[in-house]
Amino acid sequence: MSKRHVSAVVNGDPVEFLCTPEQTLLDVLRDDLDLTGSKECCSSGDCGACSVILDGRLVCSCLVLSAEAEGKRIETIEGMAKGEELHPLQRRFLEHAALQCGICTPGILIAAKALLEREPDPSETEVRFWLAGNLCRCTGYDKIVRAVLDTAAEMRRS
Repeated sequence: MSKRHVSAVVNGDPVEFLCTPEQTLLDVLRDDLDLTGSKECCSSGDCGACSVILDGRLVCSCLVLSAEAEGKRIETIEGMAKGEELHPLQRRFLEHAALQCGICTPGILIAAKALLEREPDPSETEVRFWLAGNLCRCTGYDKIVRAVLDTAAEMRRS
């Protein structure tokens, strides 16, 4: 099986990789680029644990073929913090105890980031709707929603 050469930008850095036609973006991120924050759980796009932002659009990386990343910009959980400085969403998740086991947290954070980039003043209903594709079995969603709403308010003030 022949491999394809792909060039993309991941978290602001240019990357190149070889992939087979059936490899998903999630496979390449985790196995080839050592970006293991995105989690593989359902492999069918139902849980959101593998969420990334692909050219400004929230996607489940388990449903994207890696060859489709050619020339694209990809944002993963590893790119949210700036060095040691956490993204406001990450800080608020810690403050609100909006995580437990951590499997869903990277996907939820990426989804919330995509929401706040699109809608800086979301209602609670909008947050719940936007995060509906991200399943959490541990925390329930109230602390997560509060953390997102508090982050939105903080980001609007700054």
